[in-house]
Amino acid sequence: MECARHPGVETYLRCGKCGQPICLKCTIQTPVGARCPACARLQPLPTYQVSLLYYVRAAGAGIFMGVASGIFWGILSPALPIFYFNLLVALGLGYAVGEVISLSVNRKRGRGLQVIAGACMLISYVIGQGFISITVLDLLVLAVAIFMATERLH
Repeated sequence: MECARHPGVETYLRCGKCGQPICLKCTIQTPVGARCPACARLQPLPTYQVSLLYYVRAAGAGIFMGVASGIFWGILSPALPIFYFNLLVALGLGYAVGEVISLSVNRKRGRGLQVIAGACMLISYVIGQGFISITVLDLLVLAVAIFMATERLH
């Protein structure tokens, strides 16, 4: 017999649901056996299906947290002249921003939410530290903060 989707390709395999002949290229392994693409109906996990309303909620919560953490960072920064303490503050604030965004969207995840978290951490850094004199260490601190915020939504 020949595959229904690829004429000329011989196969001995059939879809476990509809019985249509399928080749190895068409086969999708499911928990109940081999299925054709039509019967398998692959969909992304609900955790990664983010609606426009969730993006708006994430942006609102993220901007609020970005501004609040930026003010906190700005107040705390002169008291912490040592680089390592600033790095620890960046880790904590990045985690907090990512966690608040995650909570605001009911623990959804995705690339768009990561972009929002990264932008909010950039806002936080600009408010707290400014761009007057940027050193390599400041860029490292910003990168760590953005990484921490985005990993909460990965």
